[in-house]
Amino acid sequence: MAGDGDDARPPLSTAFLLMTLGGRIREEIEERLRAERMSLRHLSALGHLARHPGLSYSELARRAGITPQSMQATLNALEERGAVERVTVPGRGRSAQLHVTAEGLRLRRVGTDVVAGIDDRLRVQLGDPTRDALTDALSGLLSGADD
Repeated sequence: MAGDGDDARPPLSTAFLLMTLGGRIREEIEERLRAERMSLRHLSALGHLARHPGLSYSELARRAGITPQSMQATLNALEERGAVERVTVPGRGRSAQLHVTAEGLRLRRVGTDVVAGIDDRLRVQLGDPTRDALTDALSGLLSGADD
C-alpha cells in the first residue's frame, strides 16, 4: 500500500558498496594482468617471496588466503615461466626454498604498475584530499580487522 513505507529506499550499505567496488577493481586488475599471463595470485606470491625469500608453501598460502595446494600450483606455474626458482629440492618435512628471479621481479613490476594505474585513476576521480582520507580510513579499518 502506498504511504506505508514499502517504497522507501533503504539506506546505502557501506559494506555492500565496498564489496561491489572491490569486486569491480579486482576484475579490472585481473583482466589487465591476463595480458601478461598473470593473475592476482601470481602477483601476491611474487610480492610475498620478493619481500621474504624462502617462505614455505603453507606460509605463502596463509598470507594469500588460499590452500597450500593452490599455492603450490601457483608457484609451479611461476617456476615454469622462470619467475621463481627452487633453490632446494622439497622433501617430506622440508620446505622448498623459493626465490624470485629477474623475470619474476619484472612481472612483479608489471603487476604493481597495473595497480598503480588504477590508483592514479582513483586519484583523478576522487581528488587527492578525498583519496588520501579514504585510503587512511580503509587502512585503519584493515588494521582493526585483526583485533
